[in-house]
Amino acid sequence: LDQKMAGKRLVMITNSEWEYAEKVMTYSFDRFLPGDMTWRELFEVVIVQSDKPGFFDRNNRFYRVVDEKQAMLRPHFGALTKGAVFFGGNARELESSLGVAGDRILYVGDHLFGDVQFPKSEMSWRTALVLRELETEVSALDAFATDQVRLSDLMRQKEGLTAAVAQAKLRRLRVRSGYEEPTDAAGLDADQLQAQIAALDELIAPIAIAAGRLRNQRWGPLMRAGIDKSLFARQVERYADIYTSRVSNFVKATPFALLQASRTTMAHDIRE
Repeated sequence: LDQKMAGKRLVMITNSEWEYAEKVMTYSFDRFLPGDMTWRELFEVVIVQSDKPGFFDRNNRFYRVVDEKQAMLRPHFGALTKGAVFFGGNARELESSLGVAGDRILYVGDHLFGDVQFPKSEMSWRTALVLRELETEVSALDAFATDQVRLSDLMRQKEGLTAAVAQAKLRRLRVRSGYEEPTDAAGLDADQLQAQIAALDELIAPIAIAAGRLRNQRWGPLMRAGIDKSLFARQVERYADIYTSRVSNFVKATPFALLQASRTTMAHDIRE
Protein backbone atom coordinates (compact mmCIF):
# COMPACT_ATOMS: atom_id res chain seq x y z
CA LEU A 1 0.00 0.00 0.00
CA ASP A 2 2.87 2.38 0.83
CA GLN A 3 4.40 1.71 -2.59
CA LYS A 4 1.17 2.55 -4.42
CA MET A 5 0.48 5.66 -2.36
CA ALA A 6 4.05 6.82 -3.05
CA GLY A 7 3.33 6.75 -6.78
CA LYS A 8 4.79 3.37 -7.70
CA ARG A 9 2.94 1.53 -10.45
CA LEU A 10 2.41 -2.06 -9.39
CA VAL A 11 1.89 -5.01 -11.75
CA MET A 12 1.32 -8.62 -10.76
CA ILE A 13 2.76 -11.32 -13.04
CA THR A 14 2.19 -14.95 -12.04
CA ASN A 15 2.21 -18.38 -13.66
CA SER A 16 -0.77 -19.40 -11.52
CA GLU A 17 -4.28 -19.75 -12.90
CA TRP A 18 -6.74 -16.94 -12.17
CA GLU A 19 -8.95 -18.98 -9.82
CA TYR A 20 -5.99 -19.89 -7.62
CA ALA A 21 -4.30 -16.48 -7.76
CA GLU A 22 -7.50 -14.66 -6.84
CA LYS A 23 -8.09 -16.75 -3.73
CA VAL A 24 -4.48 -16.55 -2.54
CA MET A 25 -4.25 -12.79 -3.06
CA THR A 26 -7.60 -12.16 -1.40
CA TYR A 27 -6.54 -14.10 1.69
CA SER A 28 -3.03 -12.61 1.76
CA PHE A 29 -3.93 -8.95 1.28
CA ASP A 30 -7.54 -7.98 1.84
CA ARG A 31 -7.64 -8.53 5.60
CA PHE A 32 -4.71 -6.11 6.03
CA LEU A 33 -6.02 -3.31 3.80
CA PRO A 34 -8.01 -0.34 5.16
CA GLY A 35 -11.78 -0.20 4.87
CA ASP A 36 -13.30 -2.00 1.91
CA MET A 37 -10.12 -1.82 -0.17
CA THR A 38 -9.15 -5.04 -1.96
CA TRP A 39 -5.89 -6.29 -3.42
CA ARG A 40 -7.16 -5.54 -6.93
CA GLU A 41 -6.89 -1.83 -6.19
CA LEU A 42 -3.17 -2.16 -5.53
CA PHE A 43 -2.25 -3.41 -8.99
CA GLU A 44 -2.55 -1.48 -12.23
CA VAL A 45 -2.47 -4.72 -14.23
CA VAL A 46 -2.81 -8.38 -13.21
CA ILE A 47 -1.33 -11.06 -15.49
CA VAL A 48 -2.00 -14.76 -14.83
CA GLN A 49 -0.64 -17.91 -16.50
CA SER A 50 2.15 -15.75 -17.89
CA ASP A 51 4.31 -18.74 -18.87
CA LYS A 52 7.46 -17.38 -17.23
CA PRO A 53 10.26 -17.51 -18.23
CA GLY A 54 8.72 -17.52 -21.73
CA PHE A 55 6.97 -14.26 -20.82
CA PHE A 56 10.34 -12.53 -21.11
CA ASP A 57 11.68 -13.95 -24.38
CA ARG A 58 8.62 -14.83 -26.47
CA ASN A 59 5.84 -12.89 -28.17
CA ASN A 60 2.84 -14.66 -26.70
CA ARG A 61 -0.48 -12.89 -27.20
CA PHE A 62 -2.37 -11.24 -24.38
CA TYR A 63 -5.90 -12.42 -23.62
CA ARG A 64 -8.22 -10.52 -21.33
CA VAL A 65 -10.15 -12.39 -18.68
CA VAL A 66 -13.65 -11.08 -19.51
CA ASP A 67 -15.55 -13.34 -17.11
CA GLU A 68 -13.64 -13.64 -13.88
CA LYS A 69 -16.07 -16.19 -12.42
CA GLN A 70 -15.74 -18.58 -15.36
CA ALA A 71 -12.26 -17.43 -16.42
CA MET A 72 -13.49 -16.76 -19.96
CA LEU A 73 -10.88 -15.23 -22.27
CA ARG A 74 -10.93 -12.84 -25.22
CA PRO A 75 -7.96 -11.85 -27.43
CA HIS A 76 -6.67 -8.42 -26.47
CA PHE A 77 -5.02 -5.84 -28.72
CA GLY A 78 -3.43 -2.53 -27.84
CA ALA A 79 -2.63 -1.06 -24.43
CA LEU A 80 -3.49 -3.08 -21.36
CA THR A 81 -6.61 -1.85 -19.61
CA LYS A 82 -5.98 -0.51 -16.13
CA GLY A 83 -7.47 -2.71 -13.43
CA ALA A 84 -8.12 -5.65 -15.76
CA VAL A 85 -6.90 -9.24 -15.55
CA PHE A 86 -4.93 -10.66 -18.46
CA PHE A 87 -3.77 -14.12 -19.48
CA GLY A 88 -0.38 -14.90 -21.06
CA GLY A 89 1.26 -12.08 -22.98
CA ASN A 90 4.86 -10.92 -23.07
CA ALA A 91 7.17 -8.44 -21.38
CA ARG A 92 7.75 -6.18 -24.39
CA GLU A 93 4.05 -5.49 -24.84
CA LEU A 94 3.79 -4.82 -21.13
CA GLU A 95 6.62 -2.28 -21.35
CA SER A 96 4.94 -0.60 -24.31
CA SER A 97 1.64 -0.39 -22.47
CA LEU A 98 3.18 1.02 -19.31
CA GLY A 99 5.44 3.43 -21.18
CA VAL A 100 8.49 2.39 -19.17
CA ALA A 101 11.26 -0.08 -19.90
CA GLY A 102 14.60 -1.50 -18.82
CA ASP A 103 16.01 -0.39 -15.47
CA ARG A 104 12.93 1.73 -14.74
CA ILE A 105 11.22 -1.52 -13.77
CA LEU A 106 11.94 -3.53 -10.62
CA TYR A 107 10.77 -7.13 -10.85
CA VAL A 108 10.35 -9.01 -7.57
CA GLY A 109 10.23 -12.81 -7.57
CA ASP A 110 11.33 -15.94 -5.72
CA HIS A 111 12.68 -18.08 -8.57
CA LEU A 112 16.31 -17.47 -9.55
CA PHE A 113 15.86 -18.72 -13.11
CA GLY A 114 12.36 -17.63 -14.09
CA ASP A 115 12.04 -14.49 -11.96
CA VAL A 116 15.57 -13.08 -11.90
CA GLN A 117 17.84 -14.40 -14.64
CA PHE A 118 15.40 -13.92 -17.53
CA PRO A 119 14.08 -10.42 -16.74
CA LYS A 120 17.67 -9.28 -16.14
CA SER A 121 19.31 -10.88 -19.20
CA GLU A 122 16.42 -10.49 -21.66
CA MET A 123 14.81 -7.22 -20.58
CA SER A 124 17.49 -5.44 -18.50
CA TRP A 125 14.96 -4.97 -15.70
CA ARG A 126 16.07 -4.37 -12.15
CA THR A 127 15.53 -7.54 -10.14
CA ALA A 128 14.86 -8.44 -6.52
CA LEU A 129 15.13 -12.06 -5.40
CA VAL A 130 13.02 -13.23 -2.45
CA LEU A 131 15.04 -15.94 -0.71
CA ARG A 132 13.27 -17.33 2.35
CA GLU A 133 16.16 -19.70 3.13
CA LEU A 134 18.25 -16.63 3.91
CA GLU A 135 16.70 -16.37 7.36
CA THR A 136 17.90 -19.80 8.50
CA GLU A 137 21.27 -19.12 6.87
CA VAL A 138 21.77 -15.88 8.78
CA SER A 139 20.61 -17.48 12.06
CA ALA A 140 23.08 -20.34 11.59
CA LEU A 141 25.92 -17.91 10.83
CA ASP A 142 25.11 -15.85 13.93
CA ALA A 143 25.14 -18.94 16.12
CA PHE A 144 28.48 -20.00 14.62
CA ALA A 145 30.11 -16.57 14.94
CA THR A 146 32.40 -17.42 17.89
CA ASP A 147 33.59 -20.61 16.20
CA GLN A 148 34.14 -18.70 12.97
CA VAL A 149 36.45 -16.25 14.74
CA ARG A 150 38.39 -19.18 16.18
CA LEU A 151 38.56 -20.88 12.77
CA SER A 152 39.79 -17.70 11.08
CA ASP A 153 42.49 -17.26 13.73
CA LEU A 154 43.71 -20.85 13.28
CA MET A 155 43.76 -20.44 9.51
CA ARG A 156 45.88 -17.30 9.83
CA GLN A 157 48.32 -19.22 12.00
CA LYS A 158 48.46 -21.99 9.41
CA GLU A 159 49.07 -19.48 6.61
CA GLY A 160 52.03 -18.06 8.56
CA LEU A 161 53.51 -21.51 9.15
CA THR A 162 52.99 -22.49 5.51
CA ALA A 163 54.90 -19.39 4.41
CA ALA A 164 57.67 -20.25 6.87
CA VAL A 165 57.89 -23.77 5.44
CA ALA A 166 58.30 -22.33 1.97
CA GLN A 167 61.15 -20.07 3.15
CA ALA A 168 62.85 -22.97 4.99
CA LYS A 169 62.67 -25.15 1.89
CA LEU A 170 64.10 -22.34 -0.24
CA ARG A 171 67.03 -21.84 2.12
CA ARG A 172 67.74 -25.58 2.08
CA LEU A 173 67.59 -25.61 -1.74
CA ARG A 174 70.04 -22.71 -2.03
CA VAL A 175 72.51 -24.27 0.41
CA ARG A 176 72.41 -27.65 -1.31
CA SER A 177 72.82 -26.01 -4.71
CA GLY A 178 75.87 -24.10 -3.52
CA TYR A 179 74.76 -20.52 -4.09
CA GLU A 180 74.05 -19.66 -0.46
CA GLU A 181 76.18 -20.24 2.61
CA PRO A 182 74.64 -22.13 5.52
CA THR A 183 74.00 -19.96 8.58
CA ASP A 184 73.51 -20.54 12.27
CA ALA A 185 70.44 -18.32 12.32
CA ALA A 186 67.84 -19.58 14.72
CA GLY A 187 64.76 -21.04 13.14
CA LEU A 188 62.86 -24.24 12.76
CA ASP A 189 63.48 -26.46 9.78
CA ALA A 190 60.73 -27.45 7.34
CA ASP A 191 60.01 -30.77 9.06
CA GLN A 192 59.46 -29.12 12.42
CA LEU A 193 57.16 -26.52 10.84
CA GLN A 194 55.19 -29.23 9.07
CA ALA A 195 54.64 -30.94 12.41
CA GLN A 196 53.18 -27.69 13.78
CA ILE A 197 50.89 -27.43 10.75
CA ALA A 198 49.69 -31.00 11.32
CA ALA A 199 48.85 -30.10 14.92
CA LEU A 200 46.91 -27.06 13.76
CA ASP A 201 45.01 -29.19 11.25
CA GLU A 202 43.79 -31.34 14.12
CA LEU A 203 42.21 -28.22 15.64
CA ILE A 204 40.93 -26.81 12.35
CA ALA A 205 39.26 -29.94 10.97
CA PRO A 206 36.27 -30.28 13.36
CA ILE A 207 35.45 -26.57 13.18
CA ALA A 208 35.70 -26.55 9.38
CA ILE A 209 33.46 -29.62 9.17
CA ALA A 210 30.89 -27.89 11.38
CA ALA A 211 31.06 -24.79 9.16
CA GLY A 212 30.32 -26.96 6.15
CA ARG A 213 27.18 -28.31 7.79
CA LEU A 214 25.59 -25.03 8.80
CA ARG A 215 21.85 -24.80 8.09
CA ASN A 216 21.77 -28.24 6.44
CA GLN A 217 23.68 -31.35 7.53
CA ARG A 218 23.87 -32.71 3.99
CA TRP A 219 24.18 -29.62 1.77
CA GLY A 220 25.62 -27.05 4.14
CA PRO A 221 25.25 -23.27 3.71
CA LEU A 222 23.26 -21.98 0.77
CA MET A 223 25.63 -19.13 -0.10
CA ARG A 224 29.00 -20.68 0.73
CA ALA A 225 31.15 -23.54 -0.57
CA GLY A 226 34.01 -23.81 1.87
CA ILE A 227 35.73 -20.43 2.00
CA ASP A 228 34.34 -19.47 -1.42
CA LYS A 229 30.91 -18.32 -2.55
CA SER A 230 28.63 -21.10 -3.76
CA LEU A 231 27.57 -21.31 -7.40
CA PHE A 232 24.10 -20.23 -6.29
CA ALA A 233 25.54 -17.17 -4.54
CA ARG A 234 27.46 -16.17 -7.66
CA GLN A 235 24.28 -16.47 -9.73
CA VAL A 236 22.46 -14.28 -7.22
CA GLU A 237 25.25 -11.70 -7.50
CA ARG A 238 25.09 -11.80 -11.29
CA TYR A 239 21.35 -11.57 -11.84
CA ALA A 240 19.77 -10.06 -8.72
CA ASP A 241 20.23 -6.36 -8.02
CA ILE A 242 19.00 -6.95 -4.47
CA TYR A 243 17.92 -9.97 -2.47
CA THR A 244 15.95 -10.34 0.74
CA SER A 245 14.21 -13.04 2.73
CA ARG A 246 10.70 -11.54 2.47
CA VAL A 247 9.08 -9.00 0.20
CA SER A 248 7.59 -7.43 3.35
CA ASN A 249 11.11 -6.29 4.28
CA PHE A 250 10.64 -3.45 1.80
CA VAL A 251 8.26 -1.91 4.34
CA LYS A 252 11.25 -1.14 6.55
CA ALA A 253 13.15 0.44 3.66
CA THR A 254 10.20 2.74 2.72
CA PRO A 255 9.23 3.49 -0.91
CA PHE A 256 11.77 6.32 -1.00
CA ALA A 257 14.93 4.44 -0.02
CA LEU A 258 18.01 4.32 -2.22
CA LEU A 259 19.18 0.71 -2.16
CA GLN A 260 22.89 0.92 -2.81
CA ALA A 261 25.46 -1.87 -2.77
CA SER A 262 28.34 -1.65 -0.34
CA ARG A 263 31.91 -1.49 -1.61
CA THR A 264 33.20 -4.91 -2.59
CA THR A 265 36.73 -6.07 -1.89
CA MET A 266 39.30 -7.87 -4.00
CA ALA A 267 42.33 -9.82 -2.83
CA HIS A 268 44.69 -6.84 -3.08
CA ASP A 269 42.34 -4.72 -0.91
CA ILE A 270 42.86 -6.89 2.15
CA ARG A 271 45.24 -5.50 4.76
CA GLU A 272 46.32 -7.40 7.85
